[in-house]
Amino acid sequence: MMTRLIGSYQHNIDQKGRVIIPAKYRECLGEVFYITCGTDGCLFVMPEKQIEIIEERIAALPISQTSGFQRMFYSLASECQPDKQGRILIPQVLRDYAGLEKDVTIIGAGTHLEIWNSESWSKAQSNINPDDFLSLMSNIGL
Repeated sequence: MMTRLIGSYQHNIDQKGRVIIPAKYRECLGEVFYITCGTDGCLFVMPEKQIEIIEERIAALPISQTSGFQRMFYSLASECQPDKQGRILIPQVLRDYAGLEKDVTIIGAGTHLEIWNSESWSKAQSNINPDDFLSLMSNIGL
C-alpha cells in the first residue's frame, strides 16, 4: 500500500531552478522519483510505483489512443534524486510549462505531488465549485 501524499507547503525556487521537497514528502516518494508535466498548468511529482501503475494502464490501451500522451508525459519527465538539503532541480522546460519563477506551492494529491506557481494555485483554489465538490463526495459515498 502506498503512503498518501497530503498537505501543502510554500517554497521558493532558487536561481538554479532547485526547490526543496519537504522531508515528509521525500519519505513517501523514495530515494528516486519522477517529475513531469501535470494538468491545469502544474507539475506532477510521482514515486516510481505510481509511474509503474500509469505504464500498466497505458499498456492496456491501443497505442493509437496513448501515443500523444506518452510523447508529452515521458519526453518532459525527469528522474529526481534530492541532494543533501532535500532539493531537486526542476528542468527549465518544466519550469516554463508551469510558470515557475520564484514562489511555488507544493501540494499532496494522494498518489502524487503537484508543484504550482503559487499565484496559479490560489486561482485554481478559488475556481473550485463547492457544489461540484459536494456532488463528487456524494458519488464516492462520503
